[in-house]
This record gives sequence, C-alpha cells and structure tokens, in this order.
Amino acid sequence: MRFLKSDSRLIGVLLVLAITQLVGWGTIGLPAIIGRDLAADLGMSLPAVFAGTSVLYVAMGLCAPWLAKSFARHGARTVMMIGTVVTVPGFVLLSLAREPMLYFAAWIVLGIAGSATLSTGAYIMLNEVAGRQAKSAIGALMLVTGLSNSIFWPATSFLSGHLGWRGTCLVYAATLILVSLPLYAFAAPRRRGAEGDGGAPAKPEDAPPIARSTFRLVVAAITLNAFVNFGLSAILIELLRAEGLAPAQAIAFGSMLGVIQVSARGLDFLGGGRWDGITTGLVAGTALPVAMLLLMMSEGTTWAVAAFILLYGAGSGAMAVARATIPLVFYDQAEFAKAMSMIALPLNLASAISPPLLVGLLTEFGSRSALGLTFVCSCATVLILVLLGRRRPRAVAAALT
Repeated sequence: MRFLKSDSRLIGVLLVLAITQLVGWGTIGLPAIIGRDLAADLGMSLPAVFAGTSVLYVAMGLCAPWLAKSFARHGARTVMMIGTVVTVPGFVLLSLAREPMLYFAAWIVLGIAGSATLSTGAYIMLNEVAGRQAKSAIGALMLVTGLSNSIFWPATSFLSGHLGWRGTCLVYAATLILVSLPLYAFAAPRRRGAEGDGGAPAKPEDAPPIARSTFRLVVAAITLNAFVNFGLSAILIELLRAEGLAPAQAIAFGSMLGVIQVSARGLDFLGGGRWDGITTGLVAGTALPVAMLLLMMSEGTTWAVAAFILLYGAGSGAMAVARATIPLVFYDQAEFAKAMSMIALPLNLASAISPPLLVGLLTEFGSRSALGLTFVCSCATVLILVLLGRRRPRAVAAALT
C-alpha cells in the first residue's frame, strides 16, 4: 500500500477510475436485469439477448490492437474521453432498438467504446502514473470494480421499473456524459512527458528487450485463465445444478462467489509490493485445478461444493489481479500500453467464446466435460506461469528478494 503514503497524484487517478469504471462496467451489465424485457420487446430468445455481451467482448478484442498507438501517443486520458463519447450513441441505439439487427449494432458500438474505456485503458492510465509500482493501485481498483454489479443491478431494476428499459438506457447515456466525461476531462491528470505534444514517454536506453516468446507466454497464460474464469462464472449456477443441487442451493452457493473473489483481491492488495503478478498467479492459479478436481471427484456433496466455491472464488479473484499485473513484470511505461492493447484481443475473444462453449459442453455431455476442459486449461496456465517466473527481468527478481 505504498502508493497511499507516497503519491497523492496516484490516489486522485485511482478515485477517478474507481467511479468511471464502476459506471462503465455497471451500465453494460443491464441485460442481467432487463434481459427478459428485452427478449419480449425485441422478439428474441433469452440466449440471443445475452449474446449481445459476447458481441461486446468480440468488438472490444478486435478494436484493442488498433488503439495501441493511440494509447502510446496520446495517453490514456484522451483515448478514454473519446471512448466515453462513443459509448453514448451505443446506449441511444440500444434504447431505439426494435429488432435484433439494431440491438446487436448497439453492442458493437458499446464494444468499440469499451476497448478504449474499460479495464485496459484504466490499467494503462495507472501505469502512466506509477510504472511498475502500479500493481497495488490496480489491485485497489479491482476491489472497487468488483462491486459494480452490486451497485448497478439494483439501480437498473429501480430505473427500469419506473422508466422502462429504454429510459434506463438513456439515463445511462446521460450518466456517462455528465459524470464520466467531466471526471476524465478535469480530474484525470495528463500523462507526464506528454503535455500537449503527443509524445510517448521515453523508453530507458538500458532496458533489455523482451523476447517475443515471452510475450506469447504472457498472452497464453492470461488468455487461458480468462477462458476459465469468464466461462465458469457465466455458467456457475447451471454447473452447480448439474451437480445435483436444488435451484435455491445453487443460487445460495453462487452468491458467495463475489464476496470470496473480492476478499481474495483484498488480500493481494494488502500484500502491496511484496510479490509480483507472476507470484500472485502461481498461488491463485494452483487453487483452480484443485477446486475443479475436487468437484469432479465428488458426488455433489455439500462440503465438496462449499470447498469448490471457496477455492475457485479465491483463486479466480486473485487471478483477475494477476491478469492485469503480469505485464508489469516485463514491460516499462513505454511498452505497457502496447502490450496491454495486444493482449486485449485474445483475452476478450476468450471471454466471448467461453460461456457458450462451456454451456454447450454442460448441456450435451454433462458437468464433467466442462470441468475437464477448464481443469486442463488451468493446469496449462500454471505451467506457463512457472516458465514466466524463470524469465523475470533481473531488476524485478532482485526487487522481490
């Protein structure tokens, strides 16, 4: 927690991002509450309505590499301001949708905007301020953003009950213009070394180049874990029901997941700079295959399900921090924005593909097939992290010791 003591500028950035990321992630989560209303009004099935979120992730992933140069040249603040403005017509289109084509077009616009404003841009902004010391700040931000559904699901329910889902979309468009945009414009600092000249921060002359194979390993570890975490979180209730739990029991156990994930992020945050993203990933990543193996070998007993939720929740919560901070181990401020933008493509594609793929396995072949695939992916992630641990730059390894 050293940044709390040493850099008031970083605290200011963190407050801005906490609010804007809450708004950004909270507003696009509205299908979870109004999904049935959308399906009824648009003449779509409920799975088709939720496919809008998959379209969003695909659009985010495809656009992210194109933004790499913009983040490096103009800084996160400018890119995120433009992305916020682009989000507004996305919600307006959604409010005007009368048929599936316009509905999915709205999610494409929201995905394009999200590639500039959600997560990746926030991590780049924190890195601009703190460099490799941004790990604690990223962990703190993820503690807050983990509460987005807890705040915006009730808000969406209240607004849609009084204004309808179309009015809710317009309220969220106004929130982005009246809250998020002014915060970026007036409260977020300009990047140091880029005071109006558009220049990227200079890369230290003695910084050793990162091998291309190392970057591929970073991408593989992050993408495999994203596939597991996003997929299992999306199908968790159905998975528990397939294990023999009654619907009420499945919901009760599933509701514990968010609390455990946030708690695990909090423990990592309290660790401050005592370990890096690779160490976090190794410890957290090991818990995931153990959790899946335990559930596969049990017969859906209560204690096994409880142990699975505890291990999976803690592991997936801490791995979310690791996914964001592993690149900090290898990349300085000059290269971090480019690396994160390139990683966002496979990460978001995996996030879009995993829920429908895992639910297909679950419904066609049973829970063991879905758990088996995620078990293999989790084991592969741990092995890759071991390899990355051996490739730590000497300066980072020395700092940890």
